[in-house]
Amino acid sequence: MKRFVIAILVSNISGVLTRVSSMFTRRSFNIDSLTVGETESSNFSRITISVMGDDYIKEQLVKQLKKLHDVKEVEVFDDKETVMRELLLIKVNNTSETRQDILAAVDIFRSKIVDYSPSALCCELTGESTKIEAFIELLKPFGIIEMCRTGVVALERGSNCLKSE
Repeated sequence: MKRFVIAILVSNISGVLTRVSSMFTRRSFNIDSLTVGETESSNFSRITISVMGDDYIKEQLVKQLKKLHDVKEVEVFDDKETVMRELLLIKVNNTSETRQDILAAVDIFRSKIVDYSPSALCCELTGESTKIEAFIELLKPFGIIEMCRTGVVALERGSNCLKSE
């Protein structure tokens, strides 16, 4: 099983996300991450879903998604031809003993401090999922207070784009 990322262009109307996610539920497919947002056109939203599965699961998902009424386009991204990013906000304990080590990790990962208090640091990091995971693992010994991460967002490299005909 491997991870694949599906981009779905849908009508920007109420209930579309429910119909898309319900399709996954009805077929017992687990969604690893899901992001949704309006596109450059206010008529459409873009749903990006990350799923673990084999080629059969991928084919079935694409076929079923294309059958949904408000789905305009569906595309499975090739990892090598796609820019994929996630966003992480993570709050860690801030003590005088650990502060320099945390700041060094922030610098190495090209993260940034977005909130500072005497007892906690809130860091922001964007990057590929593997980079996000590595940063989380590095900060665990310092005491993670809270964290929130987006799902994968992705665009094809070059001039190819997901557009409704």
